[in-house]
Amino acid sequence: MKHYVFGLALLLPLVGTVAAQEAANPDLVKRGEYLVNAMGCHDCHTPLKMGPNGPEPDMSRGLSGHPQEIKITAPAVVSDPWIGASSATNTAHSGPWGVSFTANLTSDPETGVLRDYTEAQFLQMMRTGRKQGQGRAILPPMPWPPFGKLNDDDLKAIFAYLKQVPPIKNKVPDPIPPKQ
Repeated sequence: MKHYVFGLALLLPLVGTVAAQEAANPDLVKRGEYLVNAMGCHDCHTPLKMGPNGPEPDMSRGLSGHPQEIKITAPAVVSDPWIGASSATNTAHSGPWGVSFTANLTSDPETGVLRDYTEAQFLQMMRTGRKQGQGRAILPPMPWPPFGKLNDDDLKAIFAYLKQVPPIKNKVPDPIPPKQ
């Protein structure tokens, strides 16, 4: 028993260090919240609902992406002069690329898209337009090219904020490829 107590005593400083590293700097989180709100992330990642004056963000689903209960099975038929169409929630978008669904950016450990991202992967994603900086291409209408021009401090602030957004369990579907 003495050995277990001694081993635990040796590990406690490490646990404290890891916890301290994971605790986000409140000023960084606040800056990230400001940027997420100012840059319009809610415009696509928070589903719209019908309010008394028309469509409005459903903040009870803030940043949770395309609602899993709304099934879309094929791209919308779009013809000239139009290049795309959006769902009523503004969370699914159809065009020559097929159908893209806005991601769940909340901290949900099962369905939040950033659950497996490191800060470095997030920065790389925003700079390259590829999931985790090396996976499949991020689809329209995600405006990653201008967001990728943000400096490292701003991108790190956005990541810190998104990692602490309250979790909302919402499994967003995979993209639907274009019809051949």
